Amino acid sequence: MIGGQAVNAYVEPLVSLDLDIAVAVDQIDQARKLMQESFTVEEFLHSLNVSSPGSNLRVQIQIDPRHGEFVGRASAREVLGLSLPVATLEDVLQGKIWAASDPDPRATKRRKDLLDIARILKANPQLKSRVPAEVVQEIA
Repeated sequence: MIGGQAVNAYVEPLVSLDLDIAVAVDQIDQARKLMQESFTVEEFLHSLNVSSPGSNLRVQIQIDPRHGEFVGRASAREVLGLSLPVATLEDVLQGKIWAASDPDPRATKRRKDLLDIARILKANPQLKSRVPAEVVQEIA
């Protein structure tokens, strides 16, 4: 797991209807096929968006190969009462930095990514050196 729910595994949680996950790069086609058997799947540049009629949950499977390495470093953490594989804190932060640095994000999504970075740094100030100065300035 990556994204906002992964941030929630490390800091005080915020409610989100999004569930962002990464799969190993060599398993993306298999994940796509399995999801299409039971759910609606829309493909975008960096993600497969999976939904089901009647559910507000939005699942995004990241297909950006940069996230593929996160899978092997993930470990079990508690998220919303479940033990799930979650990317390392450093990988979650990196994913948020990539998302906040995306040249064409929705303004509200970018603000949430910046807030997630700020939440991570507040709880883990030793990670500040991993964040580009321009991003640190925006959240200061």
